Amino acid sequence: MPTWLERCQRMVRGEEPPPPIGRLLGFMLTAIEPGRAVCVLPVDERHHNPLGTLHGGVYCDLADAAMGLAYAATLADGENFTTIELKINYLRAVRKTVLTATAQIVKAGGTLGYSECDLHDGEGRLVARASSTCLKLQPK
Repeated sequence: MPTWLERCQRMVRGEEPPPPIGRLLGFMLTAIEPGRAVCVLPVDERHHNPLGTLHGGVYCDLADAAMGLAYAATLADGENFTTIELKINYLRAVRKTVLTATAQIVKAGGTLGYSECDLHDGEGRLVARASSTCLKLQPK
């Protein structure tokens, strides 16, 4: 059975499709290494809230995916995880751009992992910052 890192590397190379949420929202994993992941999302009107800007949940989905994949890439064969806490600060509204979510593991312990993620728009401006805690699930 391939590790999470191996599966993610196949996604980056286009040999495996993005996860279902990635296909639904339209984001893709573009870089992966143990403890670091980059996802991109071309934002357009289908992602907007009633005010005509990116819905806050979409920022969260993109950041959660990037942080989760960064953490997953540190796990051994057969290990799994779940997010147990997520926080995000919205710093700038966006309408139509390409968002880049860059996630980095700050601390990966034996049971918990803490990560942070910056989301930048197509002009390189910081539009949101998120953090999360993941719980490692032991193989059954």
